[in-house]
Amino acid sequence: MSFLPLTSRTLRTLPKRPCLSLLRTPTRSITSKSPSTPPLDPISLHRLEATRRAYYKRRISYSASGFLVGMVCIWVTATSIEIPPPSKLDSSRSSTSLSPSTPITILPPSPKPAPEEDEELIPTGTSSTPPFPKTLHFSPSPSTHAPEPYQLLGLGIRTVSFLHIQVYVLGLYISPSSIPTLQTSLLQLAAPNGASTLVANEKDALKAMLLDPARSEEIWSAILKHPEIKSIVRIVPTRNTDFHHLRDAWVRSLTARAQKNREEFGDEAFGKAVGEFKALFNRGSVPKGRELLLSRDESGKLGVWYEDGVSRSQRLGEVRDERISRGIWLGYLAGANVSSEEARRSVVEGVMRLVERPVGSVEGMVRV
Repeated sequence: MSFLPLTSRTLRTLPKRPCLSLLRTPTRSITSKSPSTPPLDPISLHRLEATRRAYYKRRISYSASGFLVGMVCIWVTATSIEIPPPSKLDSSRSSTSLSPSTPITILPPSPKPAPEEDEELIPTGTSSTPPFPKTLHFSPSPSTHAPEPYQLLGLGIRTVSFLHIQVYVLGLYISPSSIPTLQTSLLQLAAPNGASTLVANEKDALKAMLLDPARSEEIWSAILKHPEIKSIVRIVPTRNTDFHHLRDAWVRSLTARAQKNREEFGDEAFGKAVGEFKALFNRGSVPKGRELLLSRDESGKLGVWYEDGVSRSQRLGEVRDERISRGIWLGYLAGANVSSEEARRSVVEGVMRLVERPVGSVEGMVRV
């Protein structure tokens, strides 16, 4: 048996291979970081608050203005519509209470009196007031004196407030017997050389003086102080009013005139006369369409007449101080702020027609 020789075996180790070691990097969590909020600015907040308050304040102002304008328009519309008074057509006595033998008579409606053929009517410029007669027949004492005709010199509408709300229509009437005196006064003013009529440039100068605030005051004051001039102011309301409302406007005019000229209107007698004038109008309402007359005689005495709807016209009283009637007349004819500019210009146009003819030739021939 053979034995193989023992040989030494060398154990060889495998060569080392490079190991790929995983490089561990620290993990970072990626999160969205919100930007930093700037601090609040109190000044900016105050401005924003002020802007917001101003915005709402403007809205409140516009809303309030619209509400007020709407209410004013509603009031004007409601007061401008004429509502006829209620009428009762039924008898207070029942027909069943009558015996069968009682005769029943039906009366036809009474015919309206026909207007005079020669009566001329002048439009008032408003549909709420009927035309004014060109000739007004008036007597301060109807029982003792026959009515005297007065000629219309001019008319116009009195309005108040910026809305031009119509209050009444007024017309100035003059006695035909006073026209020559008025002509003479105007001619002496415009043509001192004694002319009986005026040429074109003289009429233009006179018209400018009658419309001038200062000169018209002087001219009409001198004319109204002159005796023998009788005139009437006829007033017809365009809406329901009252005596106190009419009186207060005249009293304010008299008071303002007294404050401007204390030498002539500042005495105790004038204050007493104003009190008498106010007492005449301590009454109730004045319905639309009723006639109110303010008469001024040769001495300047003021008379007040009112148509109450029952009788034709009733006398309310009088004020003898001529400064009262003169002040009321001047409120319509002279100064910077007259009660009715339309009436003032209409009267001036009537005066211009007077001076176109010789003195005494236009009695009863006034045209409007």
